[in-house]
Amino acid sequence: MLSRIFSSARLHARAFSTKPQKLIIFDTTLRDGEQSPGATLTTDEKIKIAGLLSRMGVDVCEAGFPIASPGDFEAVTRIAKEIGPNVEGRSSGIPMRICGLSRANEKDIRRCYNAVKHAPLHRIHTFLATSDIHLEHKLNMTRSECIDKCVEAVSYAKSLLGENGDIEFSPEDAGRSDKDFLCDVLAAVIEAGATTLNIPDTVGYTVPREYGDMFEYLIQGTQGADKVVWSTHCHNDLGLATANTLEGIRGGARQVEVTVNGIGERAGNTAIEEVAMALRTRPQMYDYVECSNLDISCITRASRMVSSFTGISVQPNKAIVGANAFAHEV
Repeated sequence: MLSRIFSSARLHARAFSTKPQKLIIFDTTLRDGEQSPGATLTTDEKIKIAGLLSRMGVDVCEAGFPIASPGDFEAVTRIAKEIGPNVEGRSSGIPMRICGLSRANEKDIRRCYNAVKHAPLHRIHTFLATSDIHLEHKLNMTRSECIDKCVEAVSYAKSLLGENGDIEFSPEDAGRSDKDFLCDVLAAVIEAGATTLNIPDTVGYTVPREYGDMFEYLIQGTQGADKVVWSTHCHNDLGLATANTLEGIRGGARQVEVTVNGIGERAGNTAIEEVAMALRTRPQMYDYVECSNLDISCITRASRMVSSFTGISVQPNKAIVGANAFAHEV
């Protein structure tokens, strides 16, 4: 018990260091966001959105799910080629990293690699469910088989990307997974070559303190935790996506996965505009992280572009970008 208390103290000492740590902004508007019911984007529209995200200063753009369709493969490939090298308007002078999503099998991962490889900076993001309910009812897989499958997927991605390849792994439905089992899975994929660990609240089930505490627990309990970047990915089923994301940052996450206008499947994802403005408006509460490369002057333009292209209107009382966000009547 004492060792856990001291470990927690060390974690908070790092999280609240006087030297801010870089917060990586990972935008998944073109992948998870497009899974909003009724949202469809043409390849040209995706390229325009990706271009604006690049100028906005987004660090990583998840451009799509290349195995899903020939159209998605083409879109991710063109974004990698046309937007990937672009540094226009980027204060860092570093291009946006182009990421593709893949399931944990060789066919998916190879297809993803063939799409994103054209970008100077690229990433493969692979995932497999880890909750017992998913393992039993969706995958028909034991915990041991799950770990083996995760390791195989990350190892194969590493074989394509090379020794210093950028590989993100997500244990799907992490919010309902056994935390000790998660520690075992995550330690195994770190050893296999994963560089970012994303902890998704896939069904929007967790509440803020629970989600933040989960990061603390996993960072404390996972061997090799200090070798990787930890990431949030929250859904808004209970209206808590942004709150959960901010708690994830408190718990040690240094990447946040977000979408413009908070679009996404079911009730949506964490909204990039809400996280960005929470950090900008209350910097004293988050002085242990910085996302200084993000140009918030692009937020309204991005919101309107995504709304126009997807056909999904922004509700008038939507925080930050809604028409009534700064208006009232007496």
